[in-house]
Amino acid sequence: MRESDKVRSSEEGKARLKQAYKEAGLTQEELASKANVSVDTVKRLIGTKDCPNGVERQAVKNIAKVLNIKPTDIVDVKDWYPQRQLATEFERLIDEKTQLFCGRGFVFNAIEDFLQKNPNGYFTIIGDAGMGKSAISAKYVLDNPETICFFNIRAEGMNRPELFLKKIRQQLIARFQLQNLDDGDLSTLLTKVKEKLSTGERLIIVVDALDEVDQEGTANILYLPTIIPDGVYFLLTRRPYNQNEKRLNLSPSIPTQELDLREKIQESVQDVKEYIRELLTDGKYQQGLAQWIQQQNHISHDNFVETIAVKSENNFMYLRCILPAIADGFYKDKPLDELPVGLEGYYENHWHIMGMTAKPLPKNKIKIVYVMCALRSAASREVIAKYSKQNALTVQEVMDGWAQFLQKQESYQPPRYRFYHESFRDFLHRRDIVQAAGVNLPDISTEVAKNMTEGLIL
Repeated sequence: MRESDKVRSSEEGKARLKQAYKEAGLTQEELASKANVSVDTVKRLIGTKDCPNGVERQAVKNIAKVLNIKPTDIVDVKDWYPQRQLATEFERLIDEKTQLFCGRGFVFNAIEDFLQKNPNGYFTIIGDAGMGKSAISAKYVLDNPETICFFNIRAEGMNRPELFLKKIRQQLIARFQLQNLDDGDLSTLLTKVKEKLSTGERLIIVVDALDEVDQEGTANILYLPTIIPDGVYFLLTRRPYNQNEKRLNLSPSIPTQELDLREKIQESVQDVKEYIRELLTDGKYQQGLAQWIQQQNHISHDNFVETIAVKSENNFMYLRCILPAIADGFYKDKPLDELPVGLEGYYENHWHIMGMTAKPLPKNKIKIVYVMCALRSAASREVIAKYSKQNALTVQEVMDGWAQFLQKQESYQPPRYRFYHESFRDFLHRRDIVQAAGVNLPDISTEVAKNMTEGLIL
């Protein structure tokens, strides 16, 4: 037996176990008999007998089943699920999205309420670009190590059904020690998982950003199953779509619930204000924000929080952009009332500030931005220069100017860059921006594709 096959009860678990068997009217001996374990095993879990090597997982499952509680009521959830088989891209995204995370308690409460009231089902979080859907997904996965997850990342090409199935399959096989299912489809995998679930145990699969999925045909998005076993739940996020664009058809017997962040105005306002206050006290931004506020005429911190909250239109991506920009002195000559409004307003303002509408148009710089937009994955500065046919110095100038919009992947040498959020890519494709920039998107896409076929390596 491997060491990882043995576990220890947490301090809270010891108390919970003692309470549970007393509420069931059982002695330690009776509990051991019903669970087919030794009395010493019960005593080790309660803490009245030394437990230097832990106890077998199956013993904990048996005891939990008898008492109608979950194994994670006895063993800390992080010890019960010690290994998370995540793709590197997901680990990086989760870490990035959960930095300075705060609020959203109403979302997590709604999720838990759905799980408690339904034997299985699909719970979907809906919201506009920048409203924090991916951050919510990442935080849920971080706080619940037992979850299985997949994050659709269009800019990384991580958004195809075959990749989804591959990554989910890997995680399910690792967590449940499934055998001979290396080619199993999702429905088959879930059926096998059901056989492994303990009493009260759940399988929660988080799937983020369904709107970024690249899939042909009219089948369910990512081929998500229409029927799922009891104990299995999907937590989905997506942008709003028209009803005729719906790509998820489920059996009427499967419970579903949608939470639309656009409708949770008061709750979101409070979370936005909490986020602003968090950055005002964060070591990285505190000094720069304090200096900017001090330069304004008679503006208190509370007034700053209230005004920025209104301008944000409850959009966390706006806050992620504007607050660091203020701290870095980007708006040192602008008063509070002249700061841009909303995420689209922020993008437009930055587009103007960077001289992208100057006469004559800076076509070289504009092309670099649109080539980065056309690339399907992160690329190094040298590769961006080759694709755009611009010199490295010009590319570096553009990247410096747009640094806050870029994700730098330093695990590669040389480092690679991509746009941080799909909403900026959407902005670049807006008809009025495209026309004003004087670019031809099909031509740029064709040129990028041609360069790819000539053997340029990202």
